[in-house]
Amino acid sequence: MAGAYISYPFCSQKCSFCNFASGAFSRELETTYSEALLREIRSHEWQWTPQTIYFGGGTPSNMHLGLLEGVLQQIPGLPWREATLEAAPGTITREKAEAWRRLGINRVSLGVQSFVGRELARTGRRHTAEIVAQDCRTLRNAGITDLNLDLIAGLPHQTATSWNESLDWIARLDPAHVSVYMFEVDEDSRLGLEILNNGPRYDAAAAPNDDASAELYEAAVDRLSELGIDRYEISNFAKPGHESLHNWKYWTMTPYIGFGSDAHSFDGRQRTGNIESAQEYVDALLGGRTAIASTAECHIEEERLFTGLRLTGGIRLSPVEWDRHREPIERFVDAGLLEVEADVLRLTRRGVLLSNEVFQEFLAA
Repeated sequence: MAGAYISYPFCSQKCSFCNFASGAFSRELETTYSEALLREIRSHEWQWTPQTIYFGGGTPSNMHLGLLEGVLQQIPGLPWREATLEAAPGTITREKAEAWRRLGINRVSLGVQSFVGRELARTGRRHTAEIVAQDCRTLRNAGITDLNLDLIAGLPHQTATSWNESLDWIARLDPAHVSVYMFEVDEDSRLGLEILNNGPRYDAAAAPNDDASAELYEAAVDRLSELGIDRYEISNFAKPGHESLHNWKYWTMTPYIGFGSDAHSFDGRQRTGNIESAQEYVDALLGGRTAIASTAECHIEEERLFTGLRLTGGIRLSPVEWDRHREPIERFVDAGLLEVEADVLRLTRRGVLLSNEVFQEFLAA
């Protein structure tokens, strides 16, 4: 099931936890980016018809409806099995939601991150729990009922009590899908950099440590399961039949094409990545040059293992793969991080929390 990804990196403000190539750019850049994006899509020679579309960002819910319609008109396959648009709470109106549905959008992912005001205040998010609730009502009234809500474990001031408050809101709003991400402490986000430098900004010192964040994540796994929203991938949980069809292809090595700055593509053999900077992407496209900045041949066997182990169902290995990876598999089984059932290999519950350690071993094999 092949798919198409469209990058729209424009936001009203840059959140402190964000490590994506997005931001609050000028209106002029947004206009020229729209022109460049349409040029890239129109020039693409389709080798297959996408069954899923995903608009990521940035804040695609702020995309001008004319641009959204123009992009969708260039992508074959309407009606797509799944067409997802990421949205920031508070940017949704009845008119927008109805237009999205009319244009073929049938799934919306809301970047909630937290329902607790104190936690949101230091991230740059401006919404409240009530705004999220209103957005869910607006979308459902417009006929978009397949909703995902994002949460982040590890934000400053987050505690077991406040985390339960966010999970209570999940129970109240009853989405079909929930994504739970552990906050990544790295130099690519302002909050991550502040934590690494022991700085005072964004209340970085109030962020839970790794062990506390892991406990929050584990609490979410249990609570969501009680709600009938089960984990099917490390960060993704869904009611039966509501798993993200588009994201599924990333974990099963299925082809997809990416358009826009910092978008990536995979054709089954090779990975390509577009220019990361929105301005440099525009300069390249409107200057008659390619948007592609990187190309790499895939190591299918090791990547299949790496991505497949992210899935709760695990991965079925061939005899050759078993022989090649026998030593690390046996070591991680003995350590309680992997388990084997028949010829299926999967992470244990503890292994999920230490998955990077496991993945690193197989990537180096």
